[in-house]
Amino acid sequence: MTEMSKTDMMFYQLVLTFQNAAQIQLGQVKNPQTGKIEKDLKQANYSIDLLDMLKTKTSGNLNPEEEKLLNNIVSTLKMIYVTESEKEKNQKKSPENIKKDKTEEKKRKSNSKK
Repeated sequence: MTEMSKTDMMFYQLVLTFQNAAQIQLGQVKNPQTGKIEKDLKQANYSIDLLDMLKTKTSGNLNPEEEKLLNNIVSTLKMIYVTESEKEKNQKKSPENIKKDKTEEKKRKSNSKK
Protein backbone atom coordinates (compact mmCIF):
# COMPACT_ATOMS: atom_id res chain seq x y z
CA MET A 1 0.00 0.00 0.00
CA THR A 2 1.29 3.44 -0.87
CA GLU A 3 1.64 6.19 1.64
CA MET A 4 -1.25 8.65 1.55
CA SER A 5 -0.61 12.33 1.16
CA LYS A 6 -2.10 14.87 3.53
CA THR A 7 -4.58 15.86 0.81
CA ASP A 8 -5.64 12.23 0.34
CA MET A 9 -6.21 11.81 4.06
CA MET A 10 -8.20 15.04 4.19
CA PHE A 11 -10.36 13.86 1.28
CA TYR A 12 -11.14 10.59 3.07
CA GLN A 13 -11.85 12.46 6.29
CA LEU A 14 -14.25 14.83 4.51
CA VAL A 15 -16.15 11.96 2.86
CA LEU A 16 -16.32 9.96 6.09
CA THR A 17 -17.49 13.03 8.03
CA PHE A 18 -20.46 13.50 5.70
CA GLN A 19 -21.12 9.76 5.73
CA ASN A 20 -21.20 9.71 9.53
CA ALA A 21 -23.49 12.75 9.64
CA ALA A 22 -25.88 11.12 7.18
CA GLN A 23 -25.89 7.87 9.16
CA ILE A 24 -26.79 9.76 12.33
CA GLN A 25 -29.49 11.73 10.50
CA LEU A 26 -30.90 8.51 9.01
CA GLY A 27 -31.15 6.99 12.49
CA GLN A 28 -28.54 4.35 11.72
CA VAL A 29 -26.09 5.48 14.41
CA LYS A 30 -26.59 7.11 17.81
CA ASN A 31 -26.03 10.83 17.95
CA PRO A 32 -22.77 11.14 19.93
CA GLN A 33 -23.96 14.35 21.58
CA THR A 34 -27.22 12.90 22.92
CA GLY A 35 -26.49 9.18 22.94
CA LYS A 36 -29.85 8.64 21.24
CA ILE A 37 -31.02 7.42 17.86
CA GLU A 38 -32.47 10.47 16.09
CA LYS A 39 -33.85 10.85 12.59
CA ASP A 40 -33.86 13.96 10.45
CA LEU A 41 -34.52 12.80 6.90
CA LYS A 42 -34.47 16.32 5.48
CA GLN A 43 -30.99 16.91 6.85
CA ALA A 44 -29.89 13.40 5.81
CA ASN A 45 -30.99 14.18 2.28
CA TYR A 46 -28.88 17.34 2.34
CA SER A 47 -25.80 15.45 3.57
CA ILE A 48 -26.27 12.84 0.84
CA ASP A 49 -26.69 15.61 -1.74
CA LEU A 50 -23.42 17.16 -0.58
CA LEU A 51 -21.61 13.84 -1.09
CA ASP A 52 -23.27 13.45 -4.49
CA MET A 53 -22.14 16.95 -5.46
CA LEU A 54 -18.62 16.13 -4.31
CA LYS A 55 -18.73 13.00 -6.46
CA THR A 56 -19.82 15.04 -9.49
CA LYS A 57 -17.30 17.83 -8.96
CA THR A 58 -14.37 15.46 -8.45
CA SER A 59 -15.26 13.16 -11.36
CA GLY A 60 -12.11 12.28 -13.30
CA ASN A 61 -9.85 13.62 -10.53
CA LEU A 62 -10.00 10.71 -8.09
CA ASN A 63 -7.89 7.59 -8.01
CA PRO A 64 -9.82 4.31 -8.43
CA GLU A 65 -9.87 3.64 -4.67
CA GLU A 66 -11.28 7.08 -3.85
CA GLU A 67 -13.85 6.82 -6.62
CA LYS A 68 -14.99 3.39 -5.43
CA LEU A 69 -15.27 4.61 -1.83
CA LEU A 70 -17.32 7.65 -2.76
CA ASN A 71 -19.59 5.70 -5.14
CA ASN A 72 -20.24 3.01 -2.54
CA ILE A 73 -20.97 5.48 0.24
CA VAL A 74 -23.34 7.57 -1.88
CA SER A 75 -25.26 4.59 -3.25
CA THR A 76 -25.53 2.92 0.18
CA LEU A 77 -26.77 6.11 1.83
CA LYS A 78 -29.32 6.66 -0.94
CA MET A 79 -30.70 3.14 -0.47
CA ILE A 80 -30.97 3.65 3.29
CA TYR A 81 -32.65 7.03 2.72
CA VAL A 82 -35.28 5.48 0.45
CA THR A 83 -35.95 2.72 2.98
CA GLU A 84 -36.26 5.16 5.89
CA SER A 85 -38.47 7.51 3.86
CA GLU A 86 -40.80 4.63 3.05
CA LYS A 87 -40.92 3.60 6.72
CA GLU A 88 -41.80 7.15 7.73
CA LYS A 89 -44.46 7.39 5.03
CA ASN A 90 -46.00 4.08 6.13
CA GLN A 91 -45.99 5.15 9.78
CA LYS A 92 -47.96 8.26 8.89
CA LYS A 93 -50.52 6.12 7.07
CA SER A 94 -50.95 3.55 9.86
CA PRO A 95 -54.51 3.21 11.23
CA GLU A 96 -53.33 4.31 14.68
CA ASN A 97 -51.80 7.50 13.33
CA ILE A 98 -54.80 8.28 11.12
CA LYS A 99 -57.09 7.94 14.16
CA LYS A 100 -54.71 10.06 16.25
CA ASP A 101 -54.63 12.75 13.53
CA LYS A 102 -58.44 12.86 13.38
CA THR A 103 -58.67 13.17 17.16
CA GLU A 104 -56.15 16.03 17.17
CA GLU A 105 -58.00 17.75 14.33
CA LYS A 106 -61.27 17.57 16.28
CA LYS A 107 -59.56 19.08 19.31
CA ARG A 108 -58.17 21.94 17.22
CA LYS A 109 -61.57 22.66 15.73
CA SER A 110 -63.27 22.67 19.12
CA ASN A 111 -60.56 24.95 20.56
CA SER A 112 -60.85 27.38 17.67
CA LYS A 113 -64.61 27.74 18.29
CA LYS A 114 -63.99 28.90 21.87
